[in-house]
Amino acid sequence: MQPTATVLVYSDDANTREQVRLAAGRRPAADVPPVEYLECATLPAVLAALEEGGVDVCVLDGEAVPAGGMGVCRQIKDEIFDCPPVLLLIGRPQDAWLATWSRAEAAVPHPVDPVALADSLAALLRRRPARTAA
Repeated sequence: MQPTATVLVYSDDANTREQVRLAAGRRPAADVPPVEYLECATLPAVLAALEEGGVDVCVLDGEAVPAGGMGVCRQIKDEIFDCPPVLLLIGRPQDAWLATWSRAEAAVPHPVDPVALADSLAALLRRRPARTAA
């Protein structure tokens, strides 16, 4: 059985989390492993999941409330050892500089463009070292 990659999707909006799942699908590209999604609606849930480990990439909603994805990204980059790469959903192209400030590895506009999201997610999955089965 082929190993899977775990993608954490953070947004307070269930519709946004669903858009990410549907846009990227089970396999965002042929050369990356199948994806399992871990959905989080709150910052404490994100922190708990990352502390537990096993997350390969995070997709964070920059427009989430009360904790926006950009601030969450900066926090996890400071607090989580070996933090997985982050893909930010940004509401406006002008927010790209904030994605850089937050230390996200990639950013795509929201509403979700399926091609841009899948391409960016696949690129981040390629960069993450493969986990070995326990």
